[in-house]
Amino acid sequence: MTSAAHTGAGHGPRIGVLVGDGIGREIVPGVVRIVDAAFEGVGTTGPDWARLPFGRDALDEHGDAVPAATVAALEDLDMWILGPHDSASYPPETRGDLTPGGRIRKHFDLYANIRPARALPGVRAVSPRMDLVVVRENTEGFYADRNMAVGSGEFMPTPDVALAVGVFTRRAAERIAERAFVLAEQRRRRVTVVHKTNVLRLTTGLFRDVCAEVGERHPDVEVTYEHVDAMAAKLVRSGEEFDVVVAENMFGDILSDLAGELSGSLGMAASINASAEKVMAQAAHGAAPDIAGRNRANPTALILSAAAMFEHAAGTGGPDHLVRVAGRLRGAVEHTVASGVATADIGGQASTSEFVETVAAHALRGV
Repeated sequence: MTSAAHTGAGHGPRIGVLVGDGIGREIVPGVVRIVDAAFEGVGTTGPDWARLPFGRDALDEHGDAVPAATVAALEDLDMWILGPHDSASYPPETRGDLTPGGRIRKHFDLYANIRPARALPGVRAVSPRMDLVVVRENTEGFYADRNMAVGSGEFMPTPDVALAVGVFTRRAAERIAERAFVLAEQRRRRVTVVHKTNVLRLTTGLFRDVCAEVGERHPDVEVTYEHVDAMAAKLVRSGEEFDVVVAENMFGDILSDLAGELSGSLGMAASINASAEKVMAQAAHGAAPDIAGRNRANPTALILSAAAMFEHAAGTGGPDHLVRVAGRLRGAVEHTVASGVATADIGGQASTSEFVETVAAHALRGV
């Protein structure tokens, strides 16, 4: 990774901050505070935060939810935190566009969407022993808004007919499979390849076959294959049996949300989007406008996303202390929740600000 974010121990990383909409205005500043506490706790210089226009506020002020100046600033950064955004509420003339987050993912070719799902002690979960990671291909597949260089792969030849183009390429399947197998080598050495070849023989068949070819380069990793519908059922019945799950875009999106809920709550579902050079922390959940401004949002997913971002950065050339920072963040969240301090979505009574204050204190002191 470039020197813009990965500096020596005497200089903190430069990290972009895109607050977004809805509960983003509450949880993103809270996560920034907690990250600062974790850096202080490990005895190293904290981040140089670059706050950038993004979301509805940027749309109102600059005429664009992702202004050109924001994109240019991100070019000089290796990592950033992306808050949730509520593009469904934007003016009608913008709704045919890629979502703001989608535009950033596409511009920077953030092809790997890595979504862990692990139940935490103290949280009631349908699958309390779940500890898996969904590795989702992020640039093509059945998401038609990501399949074309210009415009969208979704179109209507007549008012009564709607079509969508699904795109599967060897290159995209190979690079996401390589991510999945390398990750599995760091975990329990099992990869499950999700497909639907009994119906979509050519498209998901290519994805499955390329994953199998990549698996041959990782002989110490056990490979299994599941149809997406069977996979959904097995996650509910025996989610603890899975380690790393690799899937195309839409399948991965759906399965990771399911796994997040089974392991506790979507409010705890972390996510990073990464390329070879860039990494973006982004919670799997949305902007939750129904609870925005009420001090009820759960910042856990974004805290754990930041932890995953630092681990990824350390593994791609960043300083080792980023791993210690990530450990502080995870430990602080786990200790807070286990002690009974939790937001309403996971059975507690703490407000967002109370939760942030407690996690920040643990991140500073260590647990």
